[in-house]
Amino acid sequence: MHELDDRRAASAPVRIGPMRRRHLRGVLRIEELANPRPWSLSLFLSELRYTESRAYLIARVGTEIVGYAGLMLVAGDGHVTNVGVDPDHRRRGIATRLMLELVRRGLEEGAEALTLEVRVSNVAAQELYRRFGFVPAGVRKNYYSDANEDALIMWATDIDTPDYRARLQAIEQALPTPTLREAT
Repeated sequence: MHELDDRRAASAPVRIGPMRRRHLRGVLRIEELANPRPWSLSLFLSELRYTESRAYLIARVGTEIVGYAGLMLVAGDGHVTNVGVDPDHRRRGIATRLMLELVRRGLEEGAEALTLEVRVSNVAAQELYRRFGFVPAGVRKNYYSDANEDALIMWATDIDTPDYRARLQAIEQALPTPTLREAT
């Protein structure tokens, strides 16, 4: 990609909307690039059926799917199931935008805390999650059995407070361009 194309892509509007079955080809392409043991088509289809307790999102630039994320809601807690961004679109705020929308969906559904697991080697993702108030709370040994790698368990608590909403607002205001939200 040329430098001009890079600048255009970096400043192009990012649209965040609900993941639908028709998006799964693009989602699976990214999933296979991002994970040594990618989720299968059947697993994504199964998750999309749980409309009352799940929120799955995609990020698009133009017509291209460049990222996705998921949230499972259980008894006042939200569990971030996955966040993936196309390697060609990383470091452009895609994951930040997806996390902002996931957190908002969790808040709409009454979540008071969020949790997730992240590879102990994935420092970039841990930094992103720390911006959202996640702190380490434990380790799941050999959680990623494909690489004999542990998972760091992280929690963000009290997400239903004015202070946390101010954090979200500050994160969003730091983005170089606004996020376009598609209707659910």
